[in-house]
Amino acid sequence: MEESFVEYGAPTFYIRLQEDSKEAFLRLMGRLQPVGLVPVLRRRDAKIFLQVGPKPPTKSSRKLINIALFFATLATVLFAGYLQSIVFYFDLGITSQLQYLVGAVMFAGAIMAILGSHEMGHKIAADRQGVDATYPYFIPGPPPIGTFGALIQQKSLPPNRDALFDLGSAGPIVGFIVAIAVTLIGIPLSSYTWISEGAPTLPISPLFLFIMQNIHPLEGPPPPPGNGANILAISPHPVAFAGWIGMIVTVLNLIPVGMFDGGHIAETFLGKKVRAIISYLAIAVFFILGFFVWDAFLMWAIIAIFFSFMRHPGPLDSVSKVTSWRKLAALGMVAVFFLCFPFII
Repeated sequence: MEESFVEYGAPTFYIRLQEDSKEAFLRLMGRLQPVGLVPVLRRRDAKIFLQVGPKPPTKSSRKLINIALFFATLATVLFAGYLQSIVFYFDLGITSQLQYLVGAVMFAGAIMAILGSHEMGHKIAADRQGVDATYPYFIPGPPPIGTFGALIQQKSLPPNRDALFDLGSAGPIVGFIVAIAVTLIGIPLSSYTWISEGAPTLPISPLFLFIMQNIHPLEGPPPPPGNGANILAISPHPVAFAGWIGMIVTVLNLIPVGMFDGGHIAETFLGKKVRAIISYLAIAVFFILGFFVWDAFLMWAIIAIFFSFMRHPGPLDSVSKVTSWRKLAALGMVAVFFLCFPFII
């Protein structure tokens, strides 16, 4: 310890980092939390300072709200899946209500599996790192998806940058894996269709395209209709559409803005100034893509702007180094972002 004083009513100490500073900080946390105190380790100019203050109060969670939102979202997702199934099967000449209902259940199961696994990845990472977090809050929404996603509420700060990275990356990793599995199931259930040149299509990611090129619908393509539709395309089964949505959700969450998962990851490795620059660049890119590739990117840009105003608090210990394997994992997250980015029309 080099110097000690009181700043804004909080005991403050200028210290020198040691090789075991990360572990020492965790031990200090363990001793202070039972008495309602929490330490914060920060860098100020060229000095490292440690502050100790009261632990912020937290409200208890009401699991009834989580359960009610889950069933409300399940209902809206089922309805969205039912509408999708009508369109998909009606184009195949199938008018069975049972088939529509089965398609709706399959879509709902796929979407809830992707979103639920994503959020539970965050929850498990939070529990492992000693971060107080709620169970997922699902958000019902209108067709064609039936939901605006899900989220968990983080009630305490992660202890260090390792924990912050784990919190940010766990959800996208698990959701990404489930989205791949859903897509692998959905493409064989899909059907071929003939479309005209210039007909509107969904933008797809390199990964989705790779799966489509190597796994095909079980039924072969129908003969060309002879009405000018001369491009063979795939009409996605509701489950395949859910896999496409899962990849979109992965990209959205990995945008390096605010309290997004990508914001957590960027905060782990970059300074606040660099992270802010990357955030603004990402928003600018989405605006450009919105005008020239897909208009939905404009909405992404607006969402990113809204969340960019949310100041990221960082971890309690923002000074200690990140483990080497997490640095490699961060490169993997960048790869996942571009593999799932829907820019292929």
